[in-house]
Amino acid sequence: MTELSIMAARLTSLLLTLLFWAILIRAILSWVQPDPRNPVIQFLDRLTGPILYPLQRIIPPIGGFDLSPLAALLIIEVLKGLLVHAILNLGG
Repeated sequence: MTELSIMAARLTSLLLTLLFWAILIRAILSWVQPDPRNPVIQFLDRLTGPILYPLQRIIPPIGGFDLSPLAALLIIEVLKGLLVHAILNLGG
């Protein structure tokens, strides 16, 4: 395995892990109704919105609960496993 492929796999894993945590934090914060003008909330919305909004159109709320963050977290974890494995295999 080349060092470049290992670094690429680690970077991919890190970015997807950060996205995982951003979605999880956004989901937890949604329970307390934070101020939408807060810069942290706006940043989280800009970061996670492109992932969550399409899922919200596909997955309807069940009992008033938005399950799109759960679906996004599962997709990210599967993607992380597949991408990191593929990157490492490409490196030799």
